[in-house]
Order: sequence, then C-alpha cells, then structure tokens
Amino acid sequence: MALRDKKDLKKVVRSFGYAFEGLIQVIKTETNMQIHVCASIVVLALGAWCQLSAMEWIIVLLLIAGMFSLELINTAIEKAVDLITKTHHPLAKHAKDAAAAAVLIYACFAVVIGIIIFGKYLLE
Repeated sequence: MALRDKKDLKKVVRSFGYAFEGLIQVIKTETNMQIHVCASIVVLALGAWCQLSAMEWIIVLLLIAGMFSLELINTAIEKAVDLITKTHHPLAKHAKDAAAAAVLIYACFAVVIGIIIFGKYLLE
C-alpha cells in the first residue's frame, strides 16, 4: 500500500469515526432518537420471538434503518437552523416543522407495516 493509499485509508476511517460520534451524540441527547432505539429493540426481540421470515426481517430492518436515518437528518436540520438563527423566523420554523413531519409520516407508515407483519403472528 502506497503512502497516499494509507492517507486515504486514514481519511475513510476518520470519517466513519465522525459518523459514529454523530450517532452516539444524537442517541445521548435526543429524546425522540432514544424512543426509536427502544422501540427498535422491542421490535427486534419481537421479531426473534415470532421467527420472522427472511423477507419480513429485511422489511423490518429497512424500516428501522430508515427511521434512524430520518431522525438523524431531522436533528441535523434542527441544529443547522438553530446555528443560523436564534430568533424566531417563519422560514426556520417551516424548515424544522417539515423535517419533523417527514419523521412523523415515516413513523406512522412503519407502524402500519409493523402491524401487517406482526399481526398474523400475534393474532394466531
């Protein structure tokens, strides 16, 4: 591996480190993310108990990953808006509300899909 390749590898490793730092920071400080993490643990345990099929696991894992990703994006938008303006501004409120709405819509559909997947196991 050439010296340049080692530097590139260090940059990649460092960027993963920053990503993990961001994830841990959001989990530690954002109540909604803590709720998502707890709900995910319950869903994963329930999935194991119900012995979900491979396709059901794929759907559940995609829903969890999507929920985490949207919550991280929502938090990033909120923090960026807060950094730009400390005063109440209608456009800042609109940006934060729209990001929160994206999380809400995804969460609602995730619950509906969860009911569809788990319903047949829990209602037997």
